Amino acid sequence: MGKKSDMKILLTGSSGFVGAALAKSIATTSFSLVAPTRSGSVANNNSQIAGLVGTIDEINAATDWFRFLEGVETIVHCAAVSEVAKNTDAKQLHDFRSVNTDGTLNLARQAALSGVKRFVFLSSIKVNGGSTGLGAPFMCDDSPLPVDAYGLSKLDAETGLQEIAREAGMEFVIIRPPLVYGPDVKGNFRVLVQLVEYGVPLPLSNIKNKRSFIGIDNLVDLIIACTTHPKAANRIFLASDDDDLSTSELLNGIAQAMGKPSRLFPCPKQVLVAAAKCVGKSALADKLLESLQLDISETKRLLSWVPPVSVQDGLDRCFPKSRQLFEDSSKISW
Repeated sequence: MGKKSDMKILLTGSSGFVGAALAKSIATTSFSLVAPTRSGSVANNNSQIAGLVGTIDEINAATDWFRFLEGVETIVHCAAVSEVAKNTDAKQLHDFRSVNTDGTLNLARQAALSGVKRFVFLSSIKVNGGSTGLGAPFMCDDSPLPVDAYGLSKLDAETGLQEIAREAGMEFVIIRPPLVYGPDVKGNFRVLVQLVEYGVPLPLSNIKNKRSFIGIDNLVDLIIACTTHPKAANRIFLASDDDDLSTSELLNGIAQAMGKPSRLFPCPKQVLVAAAKCVGKSALADKLLESLQLDISETKRLLSWVPPVSVQDGLDRCFPKSRQLFEDSSKISW
């Protein structure tokens, strides 16, 4: 690795899924990295990366970031909470806002006072809403319409960040990704992986929805582009692999990457919706059955950016050992 450049990046959330991958990638560039970790967290095998020094306790309105901000030119803020305890809607919103809104705006104010030039904020497509019509994707200039507490907390953070940045003359960049997948990711993607792994038959073969996703390598590549690209300043970008999939196509892609058969069979959508409602799983049914598409044409145009990794290659990277075993076995003459 060559000589470090003058640009110093503060990365938050380096012990999380996206932050850990981003820290590894930044460490291979000429940028200087400062990436404090949460007290008691394990930085996802990044412990040997230079720049992972210092710890913070809670991320909220009272967090002191000043000791990490000296000489920092750019902040990439990935730290967030995406799940809180099931409670009343008001309590959930309060818990999300404590970190996602108050914590973000506290960092932005201290960044402005410290002379930081650019603040890159990893937001969420949930700011736009929870679903789209088929073939009617979200656009970067659509009016926000969050439908849950998480989306509201991210929207409030976006709004406050823009106000702080404009008052201080600090550039902001906001990135709204959909579901992010990659090796060892948890959440909804991991649930789908486990269903394929266990060979569970799923009644989804005739679902014709379309959903946008983004592989971790593509998201990291876009975030790094947004740290320096002059046309990224004061913009909101939607992010995806630019290749939308139906739920059945995603499951087939996961199965192919794992070298396993996909066990899908048809069932009328209305039957699935009714069954999910009866067992209190309507939200899960929406994610499996409805469309959620993003139009990233403006992202590609302004940044001259194209996702470097295809969807199937991104899925293959999730299961390198399984894929290799499948390829080796296919060469055997039985």
